[in-house]
Amino acid sequence: MAHHESGVQSDTTRPPAVGDRAPDFTAPTGGGGTLHLWDLLGQKPIVLYFYPKDDTPGCTAEACSFRDNYAQFTGAGAVVIGISGDSAASHDRFAEKYNLPFPLVSDADGSVRSLYGVSPRGALPTRTTFVIDAAGIVRGIFSSLASATQHVDRSLAALSH
Repeated sequence: MAHHESGVQSDTTRPPAVGDRAPDFTAPTGGGGTLHLWDLLGQKPIVLYFYPKDDTPGCTAEACSFRDNYAQFTGAGAVVIGISGDSAASHDRFAEKYNLPFPLVSDADGSVRSLYGVSPRGALPTRTTFVIDAAGIVRGIFSSLASATQHVDRSLAALSH
């Protein structure tokens, strides 16, 4: 498979739908790390949530909702990953400020967001969550900019099926 410099596959022509294989990517995380999605698959389901911006009211509510329900996700065997266009340094500040126990991925060039079809809405990208099973298949997609905390409930419901 061809890869761009950002580590994103270039052979995907449309965003994933439920039942499709989740697109692979490699991107920087807070703490100076790198996340390669396929390193996690085959082990656990993944809840990959795209959010507009660190430390804004809706995004903070969503992140804290994932944090507050984190034990339910880990109890279901799942990994939670947040992703936005903010820098890794911004993610570090955001995670520390709100004690977030899961990785935050930096998608500064928007390539991962584009790969997943998470389109911009105005100046900020939309809020979309993908639930991916351990085999790498998308089992649930929820998109709602306004209903930030509902992403947690919808994700937990998709994991239980």
